Amino acid sequence: MTPVLIRNGHVIDPASQLDAPRDILIRDGKINAITQPGDLSPPKQSQTIDAKGQIICPGLVDLRNRVREPGLSRKGTIASETYAAVSGGVTSLCCPPDTLPVIDSTAVIKQIRLLTQNNGYCRVYPMAAMTKNLDGQELSEMYQLVQSGCVGVSNALKPIENTLVLRRIFEYAVSYDIKVFLHPMDKWLGANGCAHEGMVSARMGLGGIPESAETIALLRDLELVRMTGVHAHICGISSARGVEIIRQAKAEGLPITADVCAHQLHLTEMDIDCFNSQTHVLPPLRTLRDQQALQQGLLDNTLDAIVSDHQPHNADAKLAPFAETEPGISAVETFLPLAMKTARHIGMSHLDILDKLCYQPAKIAGLDAGRIKVGSSADICIFNPRQHWLVEQELLHSKGKNTPFQGWELFDRVSHTLVQGQVVFQLAL
Repeated sequence: MTPVLIRNGHVIDPASQLDAPRDILIRDGKINAITQPGDLSPPKQSQTIDAKGQIICPGLVDLRNRVREPGLSRKGTIASETYAAVSGGVTSLCCPPDTLPVIDSTAVIKQIRLLTQNNGYCRVYPMAAMTKNLDGQELSEMYQLVQSGCVGVSNALKPIENTLVLRRIFEYAVSYDIKVFLHPMDKWLGANGCAHEGMVSARMGLGGIPESAETIALLRDLELVRMTGVHAHICGISSARGVEIIRQAKAEGLPITADVCAHQLHLTEMDIDCFNSQTHVLPPLRTLRDQQALQQGLLDNTLDAIVSDHQPHNADAKLAPFAETEPGISAVETFLPLAMKTARHIGMSHLDILDKLCYQPAKIAGLDAGRIKVGSSADICIFNPRQHWLVEQELLHSKGKNTPFQGWELFDRVSHTLVQGQVVFQLAL
């Protein structure tokens, strides 16, 4: 394996609070040395990367990224979506269990592992289904699935209606120290809805999903967390009231963490105007007040992580009338730039925002990732905070071109991504 020397860059490692110019030497896929600039000489037959003017950070860890395989290869494949991931600086991603077939058996886990070994560009960690076929009735063999390589259990976007079933899941998870990933959404309150319930949805004649669809489900989940003591991660908070509930639960000492989707920090219900189906997402885009509360939740650490919630779709999925289109954004390639744009807007440091993209997500998923230290795997992202680029669908590496950020000018362009010391992405000059 060819040694790699990264020179002249500015290293930001939230885990160690390192925020300074450094050179990094990589040998045999691991970080061998981190020194003052110029202290290292290139080893013989090594590769040198000049990172002058760029930031070197741990590879991003994305807690929610649908690579679509197995079963939905018309939307994306592990090959296409992991390459899109590394082009955006992501070196580890967690795949929700709503594949076809569902991740509720060791056979599906083995299939994902094999596809990743043969075709993948980054690390893919599956998440196990809480219930068989995600039907919310019969518990899956959660312990066996986690032992086979899953980072936790989830029922994806299919709410578990029976509270007793959810209690049994939590009790099972506690007994084996399994983390549960929860999407707070009341199925009945949000039935037939596709947009935030408010003035915009009413004016446009679209079915509404009220804030209470999130908060009522969240309160139920947190009461069960309180009862059982399960370690829970709350996925995709979208409302001001949801942030407030999470803040209070943390103050009470409940064992929870929470995340927000990158697009929720930049778009609101106003962006669905003209029935732009690219803005059809779940949970829906809410009000400006909600968006500001989400940003404040990042600042005060109520929200622990930012996720891409990458959901690539084939073109036909977004061509029907708004309410009939499939929700979701092809988001992994705009993940880092949008997060950094948020940081500049709300006055967050590079160190703090990268903590929510690298180290905190790794801790939540229980991964040995998201940090730069001697002896650790060399999973590294290098990006230029001053290089601007235009989001254009035809230039996206993902098989899904469904982005509402078409035409946006962003900064923070990734130039190199390394996984286990190997350059898996390099920006063409």
